[in-house]
Amino acid sequence: MGEKDVAWVDGISHELAINLVTKGFNKAYILLGQFLLMHKNEAEFQKWLICCCGATEYEAQESSNCLKEWCSCFL
Repeated sequence: MGEKDVAWVDGISHELAINLVTKGFNKAYILLGQFLLMHKNEAEFQKWLICCCGATEYEAQESSNCLKEWCSCFL
């Protein structure tokens, strides 16, 4: 993850990245932290992305899959 911008997470469009940055999620590791706070619950994370950040269902699924795969490889 490192210091990559949130837009580097799969499924995060330019518009969604702008929404996330305005909410304080400017780095990929911060978005990962939100995923971990939700106990890696993909459905809950997707619902949060859609309701609170304006993601589409596709964006929410892709980004949660990306974070889940990262966790399975590195945690």
